[in-house]
Amino acid sequence: MDINVAISQKPPVLLDLKASIAQAVNTIEEVAAQDTQLLVFPEAFLPGYPTWIWRLKPGGDMPLGNQLHTLLRNNAVDISKGDLDPICEAAAKYNQVVVIGMNEIDSTFSGSTLFNTVVVIGTDGTILNRHRKIMPTNPERMVWGFGDGSGLRVVDTPVGRIGSLICWENYMPLARYGLFAQDIDIYIAPTWDSGDTWIASMNHIAREGGCWVLSTATAMQGSDIPDTFPERDRLFQPDEWINPGDAVVVKPFGGVVAGPLHNEKGVLFSTIDIEAAGESRKALDVTGHYNRPDIFHLEIDRRVMPPVTFTDNTN
Repeated sequence: MDINVAISQKPPVLLDLKASIAQAVNTIEEVAAQDTQLLVFPEAFLPGYPTWIWRLKPGGDMPLGNQLHTLLRNNAVDISKGDLDPICEAAAKYNQVVVIGMNEIDSTFSGSTLFNTVVVIGTDGTILNRHRKIMPTNPERMVWGFGDGSGLRVVDTPVGRIGSLICWENYMPLARYGLFAQDIDIYIAPTWDSGDTWIASMNHIAREGGCWVLSTATAMQGSDIPDTFPERDRLFQPDEWINPGDAVVVKPFGGVVAGPLHNEKGVLFSTIDIEAAGESRKALDVTGHYNRPDIFHLEIDRRVMPPVTFTDNTN
């Protein structure tokens, strides 16, 4: 079965959730006109990856870091309050499967902690899976909390079985194996990484897992940082490429078939054959005939891990 996929690496309006959601809806409409069935957005697209964390001076920029974190928290996605409704409605209207990254706020318990989250939205507008990044990388740990294993799932969609890991989670072999063991067709890796080394890793995953791999970061220049961003001109140069994007499509068992889309604030389009995933695993199926379950065994706890359980009187 052939499907048309689109990978957007256009930048959001950094730290502006409402404007970034509007951009996402516009992109859904744009790619639908190209007869696509699956659209992928980058890591933390809503309302943008906190790239400033890699530029702040440790300790010295604490007040600025706190100010920026407050802006991010105030523009984070609260799924329970319907923040994703416009995107879900657009997915249903245009019959698209949408995979989108976001800064998500936990309003149920702490009311403050943020998570680096990716959701899969079905063609009926339903959120099919929510995965919170289980291990933020280096200074990301000052921004995001640790997710649990509840989102380590591969879900059925009209375009095949989809699973996702975020950025350097894709370097965690047991997390990858957990997705491979769920009959995955399309492995989606929203990221902030880019370049030859990252693309080589995507090739490795496609070969290892026998699946299609779709990945992208956000293509962004300094000029894309809004002029309302605190101390923008100290942290960013207008003409610099903060991230080249490098959207890419890799076929099962390896081999780039589209991209990388380098230093372009656009959308990468490709047509993929879902059946190629299962066919490629005839030679190498790391959770099937190429596995030794008598020697190796993996257990993954996918229970939701709330920080507190309240027991009240029922009378």
